[in-house]
Amino acid sequence: MKIMVTGGKGQLGMDCVRVFRKACEVASVDLDEADITQLSEVERLVHTFEPDIILNCAAYTHVDNCETEKDLAWRANVKGSENIAFSLNKRDGLMIHISSDYVFNGEKGLPEPYVETDHPHPISYYGITKYESEQIVKRTIDRYVIVRTAWMYGISGNNFLKTILKLALKHPERQIKVVNDQFGSPTWSHRLALQISKIIEANGRGVYHATSAGHCSWYELATYFLQKMNVTHTVIPCTTEQYPTAAKRPKNSILENRHLKAKGINIMPDWRDDVDQFIANFRDRLLNETT
Repeated sequence: MKIMVTGGKGQLGMDCVRVFRKACEVASVDLDEADITQLSEVERLVHTFEPDIILNCAAYTHVDNCETEKDLAWRANVKGSENIAFSLNKRDGLMIHISSDYVFNGEKGLPEPYVETDHPHPISYYGITKYESEQIVKRTIDRYVIVRTAWMYGISGNNFLKTILKLALKHPERQIKVVNDQFGSPTWSHRLALQISKIIEANGRGVYHATSAGHCSWYELATYFLQKMNVTHTVIPCTTEQYPTAAKRPKNSILENRHLKAKGINIMPDWRDDVDQFIANFRDRLLNETT
């Protein structure tokens, strides 16, 4: 089986490449190899590599910047997805498209989770582009899987955990305000890569939610992580209103992996278990990266 990973140098992309290379022929593609917003470049890649599957991890994910860089966000998240779907459909290939909790407005009563059949209603421009990317994939290619995930972290690239660690190490005495009224399920990119592999093995189709079990606030995640890292910190909780951002965030980003569980292929553990394993694997590297 031949799998192409777009966004292959990103957080999830790199973990997927590492996982898939154990059993498949894998091509990793990122911006320095091709611009997926250009149909001719995508068609060239598909013609050259002839993939059976394209896993689309490529996206413009700077949520706040999407509010002002709308054209860039649309081209990367929607047009790029359309080009991949169009080119791959000619080969009767399978497209696996990564989407987001941001397709929902987060207004469900806590702690009720969102399931795959809930109707999306994005409240940020990033969320709009991710929802529109889902719609265009469904319209353009016959064989697709859409994987919605949330609150992702990993050893590659930047993420919330790395940011919190850097702040705590550089200024252990300084108060770090972290939002305590937004809730979701922290998800390790390596575990998500393994879950995507399971979907492929099961010949999955359609929309899947794939996040760790359980939920917490950003504040709870920050304090749990730093405590497990044995890092001195002064993290204090705040409200969303006390920490304004350009883009609105869903207050409830809890996703239920209903489709995975129905197919008997859900491998996502409790979020604490994966944070513990992440630290066990990478504690020294995480500390070295921030010093």
